[in-house]
Amino acid sequence: MARSSWFTFVVALSSISIGHTLTIRQDAITPLPSAEIAAFKPYTWYASTAYCHPSSTKAWNCGKNCDANPTFVPVDSGGDGNETQFWYVGYDPTLNVVIVGHEGTDVTETAPPLIDMDTSLVPLEAKLFPGADPSVRVHEGFAGTQSRSAPGVIAAVEEALSFHPTRNVTVVGHSLGAAIALLDAVSLPLHLPPDVYVRYIGYASPRVGNQAWANWVDSLRMDITRINNKEDPVPALPPMEFLYHHVGGENHIRDDDVWVSCPGQDNPSDQCSTGAVNIFRFNATQHLGPYDGVTIHC
Repeated sequence: MARSSWFTFVVALSSISIGHTLTIRQDAITPLPSAEIAAFKPYTWYASTAYCHPSSTKAWNCGKNCDANPTFVPVDSGGDGNETQFWYVGYDPTLNVVIVGHEGTDVTETAPPLIDMDTSLVPLEAKLFPGADPSVRVHEGFAGTQSRSAPGVIAAVEEALSFHPTRNVTVVGHSLGAAIALLDAVSLPLHLPPDVYVRYIGYASPRVGNQAWANWVDSLRMDITRINNKEDPVPALPPMEFLYHHVGGENHIRDDDVWVSCPGQDNPSDQCSTGAVNIFRFNATQHLGPYDGVTIHC
């Protein structure tokens, strides 16, 4: 069973309207080259690794997830897997990048499902997002758990950058972890030197904030990639009726296993998550993948 409470959430939302009035263009949906797909695989393994206990990511002895990226040099790990999702930071000399990984929902714990369901839209925390416009609102549960891990993550990234020859940081995560990772990816540049480049790769991310949030993040011109698998319901949540909107950057894996690039924030094409998934058509078993052969779990 998928490690997410979102399936229950989908069923609970079965009475809402599924119609959307969207102005996003549906053209320019193009297949991804095989080399581009293959380049994501190390990061897919890193997203999966975030589900492993901090003691094993700190020692980098977490089995096949750690073995998939054998040159990784861990810096720090944290979180309790309940109120604060597991996280880790380290350096990959093969990719020459600092990696930040965030765990998704573990339904065997009490707090994570409640975090997922805490869908009130709230302003960004000023200390973590200095200068953010007050119109920008994000998911209260996601923001809360990200704020609890952020001090440790920032300190670990600073340490990694000081000891390793790179100015590149990539933040990854799956599901709830992808939502936390996106908040991190926006916050980190506000606390790091201006020559540090932050990239985001999220798998099966739910929507994180409102239209002002999506517009602001897209205006930052960061390298953002959201990878979604077939009829996984999580990327369709929280619903747009709740005033949530995705940032851009979706790559969607179709039912025929072809990866396509979906322009726009919530592309309504049936080749993309917003158009492919609704309350009558979803498959929660696809939430964990596989993503180019990698199934997310520790």
